[in-house]
Amino acid sequence: MTPPGTVLITGPTRNLGRYATLALADRPDGRRPDLLLVGRAGPGLTAVAEEARSRGATVREIGCDLSSLAEVRTAGAAVRDLLAAGDLHPLRALVANAGTTTADTRRASADGYELTFAVNHLAHAQLIGDLLDSLAAPARIVLLGSNTYHANIWRKLLHVPEAVWADPLELARPATGDQAPGMNAAGVAYSNAKLAVLYYAHELQRRVGDGIAVSVFEPGWMPGTALGRTAPEAVQRIGRALARVPGVSTPERSGPLLASMALDDRWAHLRDGAFVVKTKLTEVRPVAQDRAREKRLWEATADLLSTAQASQDASR
Repeated sequence: MTPPGTVLITGPTRNLGRYATLALADRPDGRRPDLLLVGRAGPGLTAVAEEARSRGATVREIGCDLSSLAEVRTAGAAVRDLLAAGDLHPLRALVANAGTTTADTRRASADGYELTFAVNHLAHAQLIGDLLDSLAAPARIVLLGSNTYHANIWRKLLHVPEAVWADPLELARPATGDQAPGMNAAGVAYSNAKLAVLYYAHELQRRVGDGIAVSVFEPGWMPGTALGRTAPEAVQRIGRALARVPGVSTPERSGPLLASMALDDRWAHLRDGAFVVKTKLTEVRPVAQDRAREKRLWEATADLLSTAQASQDASR
């Protein structure tokens, strides 16, 4: 069994991330990792860190708004400093859990990129790129995916749109106009971002060493979580009602499954962006495996990240 080392998780303050964090903290002595919690600074981050400590974990929290690539780079530097100083055990897993969606795709990140794409994909690409050399083999990178990239019968009934792929530079561009594009556009943006996660996972595995394994976790449909907090109130009420239906996924049930992906031996063999839906290794649809799109996403991501950094440097 590989020593647990340190696990970094983004978005640890609520819902899936919170329950994954506490599940990691609940591991018995000898199997409990050190925890690096990267999330928006404030009472929520402090509270989950204190609760994890009360369960016996060694915890460091790093305040970071993932909608700002400058803050993501600063967080990455802080992680490298902690590891270099020997304040934590080796970094064995990076769990890219944080995510968002917005009801208005005109909303932009601090760097001017469409907010859903910026947080769900670009922020984690920046953080992972900054920390690849800090991961200690054998190590795992677990990305948070979603089946919304394709439409099944239930999503069609619920009017949940599937991905409509475009060049990544276009996906990163906020919508324009005087009127908000509407919930369908917001849903497409979210599904596109989650399809990007799959493409990125496949290409990332091709470019990292053998000692780093990349996988994607789908927690199941969790209606009523904070991810939809920007949706209209009527939609949020429906989500909260559906969350009470027996068998529907909840953060309490799926959080420990995400923690398992980061540490447990049963998942040690996963590589190449393997897609796990809760506890089941699942084959992705053909649209989610496209070498040309994956290569283009990697190149465009590098351009978007470097453009953001150059803009920050120029404004100093």
